[in-house]
Amino acid sequence: QVQLVESGGGLVQAGGSLRLSCAASGRGVNQRSMGWFRQAPGKEREIVAAIGLRGNTYYTDSVKGRFTISSDNARNTVYLQMNSLKPEDTAVYYCAAGQTWMELPVKAASYDYWGQGTQVTVSS
Repeated sequence: QVQLVESGGGLVQAGGSLRLSCAASGRGVNQRSMGWFRQAPGKEREIVAAIGLRGNTYYTDSVKGRFTISSDNARNTVYLQMNSLKPEDTAVYYCAAGQTWMELPVKAASYDYWGQGTQVTVSS
């Protein structure tokens, strides 16, 4: 069992920055790729970024150059640094742990565990 707790969301003006954190605990956390997803009202949940077992990363096109995913060596905490935020980044952001040993999954169905979500609101 893996537990994920997000923090760091909030209200920010367009152009501002936020850093989300995901505290991960439980057996086998370091055997899983980790991802950040978001879901805006009326829209499907989409992947934002992921970090693989070798530290390789994936970003959806809309956040490339603005967001950075990272983690500590033990994979106890995963971060999402968000810069140059735009109103369209407004959503509930979720941390997720991928299936064991799967390298850099990008589909929600490939993630086994989810946090409770944290709201990010970007005002124009």
